[in-house]
Amino acid sequence: MQPLTVSRVEYQKDDGGIAVEYELIAGERRLRASKLAGIAQVPVIIRMGDTSQEKLELAIIENLQRADLNPVERAQAFARLAAEFKLAHADIGKKMGRSREYVTNTLRILSLPEEILAALSGGKITEGHTRPLLMLIDRPEEQMVLFKEIMNKKVTVREAERAARAIAVERARKQPRQTDPVLIEIEANLQKLLGERVHVEQDAIGGRVTINFLTPD
Repeated sequence: MQPLTVSRVEYQKDDGGIAVEYELIAGERRLRASKLAGIAQVPVIIRMGDTSQEKLELAIIENLQRADLNPVERAQAFARLAAEFKLAHADIGKKMGRSREYVTNTLRILSLPEEILAALSGGKITEGHTRPLLMLIDRPEEQMVLFKEIMNKKVTVREAERAARAIAVERARKQPRQTDPVLIEIEANLQKLLGERVHVEQDAIGGRVTINFLTPD
């Protein structure tokens, strides 16, 4: 249904004659499947005059069309197109039939910690869950707490978004962050112990410990 893409390569033989070979650019899995199925001939699109750089770009773009590509693999391919081929996000989107915003948002996934990326690659969380996690990119401790809640308590995307927004609003209303290293350590230990977001605040006459939760359970 989708022809292979090959490049016509001419080379000189030992006897001085010219021979032709076809270099596979895109469709390796289809070619392997055809061999397993015993198909002797397959349709191909023959390209000529492409540079090595152009062949590589075409191979990456063709690979992006795979239905089983996970979000991390897609983001990594976009990053490679941007870095190696100096393509702007709008140019990548045009080649993929997507918007510039889609490309930019996909690339933001790569700023998440490796543990979260591994869970996303493995299908343990969805691409939708990355949006609230990215909202906490400048708050790594709270980001990891929310990630653990998503993993362990099967938190939905909407619930995670509500939690991330609540954290952002709460932090915006608060006074400057507590800088006492002892209280910061206590707060971190409580979050690990309880598996919930914990805030320890101190004032002139004492303080308070706030424990957040997503569901009554």
